[in-house]
Amino acid sequence: MKLAVVILAAGRGERMNSALPKVLHKISGKTMLQHVIDSALKLKPSRTIIVAGRHYKDIKDSLKGSNILFAIQKEPKGTGDAVLKARTFLEGFKGTVLILNGDAPLVTAQALVKFLGLHRKGNNDISLISFVAAKPAAYGRIVRDESAGILSIAEERDATDVQKKITEVNSGIYAVKSGVLGLLKEIPLNTLKNEYYLTDIIGIAKSKDCKVEAYCIGSEDEMMGINTRPELLKAQQAYRKRLINNWMGKGITFFDSDSVFIYPEVVIGKGTTIYPDVFLEGKTKIGRGCTIYPNVRISNSVIKDGVVIKDSTVIEGSVIMSGAVVGPFAHIRPGSEIGAGARIGNFVEVKKSIIGKRTKASHLSYLGDASIGNDVNIGAGTITCNYDGKEKHKTTIEDRVFVGSDTQFIAPVRVGRDAYIGAGSTITKSVPPKALALSRAEQRNIKDWAKKRQSSVVSSQSSVKDKKSEVRKKRGR
Repeated sequence: MKLAVVILAAGRGERMNSALPKVLHKISGKTMLQHVIDSALKLKPSRTIIVAGRHYKDIKDSLKGSNILFAIQKEPKGTGDAVLKARTFLEGFKGTVLILNGDAPLVTAQALVKFLGLHRKGNNDISLISFVAAKPAAYGRIVRDESAGILSIAEERDATDVQKKITEVNSGIYAVKSGVLGLLKEIPLNTLKNEYYLTDIIGIAKSKDCKVEAYCIGSEDEMMGINTRPELLKAQQAYRKRLINNWMGKGITFFDSDSVFIYPEVVIGKGTTIYPDVFLEGKTKIGRGCTIYPNVRISNSVIKDGVVIKDSTVIEGSVIMSGAVVGPFAHIRPGSEIGAGARIGNFVEVKKSIIGKRTKASHLSYLGDASIGNDVNIGAGTITCNYDGKEKHKTTIEDRVFVGSDTQFIAPVRVGRDAYIGAGSTITKSVPPKALALSRAEQRNIKDWAKKRQSSVVSSQSSVKDKKSEVRKKRGR
C-alpha cells in the first residue's frame, strides 16, 4: 500500500523563548525536524509534506536540496487545521497517510514500521501510537471502553477527574486511510483556543463506525514532544544514550559515556577507546583500534586505523592516516592530511597542509599551506610564513629534510630532499637537495658589557635621586 507522510511544523514554540523556530533547534547537530524527516524517508513514502507557519522560509532554507512539499498554515489554528492544509497535496492519493510531529525527533523508523504494520493488519481507518507517561498532564489521555477499545482522547483542560488518572497518552502519531481525511472538515472549532484539534477526529470517526485503534508500543523517551529548553536537553540526553549504547554494542569502549557527544552520521571502528569530554561531529569516520583522549573535538574528518589523538586536540575537515599520533593541544585545520606514523605534538597547528609518513612536528609550530614529505623532522618553533598580506603561498619540504628549531620559511619556497636547515634561520630562497641552509647573523660577544651596563644604571638612578632631592628643597622654601 502506498504511503504519504505529513509532518506538522507550524507551531510557534513560544515556550522555547527563541527567535529560532522550535523545530530548527538541534539535537546532536541535527535539527529536530531533520530527525523526523530522516526517520520518515526510511519508509520510502511517495509524498512527504511539511506543514509550516510563519517560519516557513527559515524551515524551507534549512532543507535545501530535499524533495519535500510545503503546505502553509498562515494562522495557527491547531493541528486539525494544519493537516487540512496538507490535504491539498494529497489529491488523487490512495493509501495510508502517516501524520508526524516536527517537535518529536526521537521516533525511530523501526517504531514507525511496526506501527504501520499493525495499522494495515488491523485494516483500521485510523490508528495512533500511545505510550505510558510519567507525567500525563502534558498529553491527551487515551480513553478506552470496557473492551479496551479507544473511545476518545481527553485533553488535560477537558478531562474529568477520573480521566486525569489515566497514564496512557497520545503520541500525536497517526496512520489514516486517505479516504477518511474528509472527516477533518467536521472537526469543531475549540472556541476557548480558537483552534481545531486533530484529536477530535477520533470521536468523529467512532461516531461514523470507523475502525479506530490505539497501539501502546512507544516508550516515553522515544515519543516525547519538545516544547521547552529543559525538554530539549532531556531529548538530547536520551538520544545521546541511544547512540552510545549502540556503539558499545559494536565494540567501542567509553570511559564516561555521559560526557561524550556523537553525531548520528559518525562512524566508529571496532576496538576504539574514547575518553571523557569527546565531541565527534558531522560525518566523521573513526577507524579500528583508535584511542581518543579527553577534551578532543573531531569534525567532518577521517581518522584511519590505530590513530592516537591526545588530550585537548581539535581536528576539522582533515584526514589522519593509520598509526599517526596527534596532540596534545594540537589543531588540525581543514584541508590537511597527516601521514601514516606521523607525529604532530604539543601546540602544533596544521592548516591546509600535507604531512608525509613518519614526519615529526613535536612542538610549537605553525605549518600552513605546506607540502611536507616523508621522514622530515620539524624543529620546535618552525613557521611556514604563507601569507604576504594579499595572497597565500606554498612551502614545499621534500623527504628526509631536517629543520632546526625556530626556523621561518618565507613562502613560496622549496627545500630539496635530505637538506638541513640550521636552527634560527629565515629561509627566503629555495634550498637544493642535501644542502645546509643558514641565515643567522654572526654572533658577537662584547667583553664586560654587563658590567658597563650596571655602572650606567647605577649612575642614572643616582641622577634621578639628586633631582628629586632638589625639587623637595625648592618646595620647602
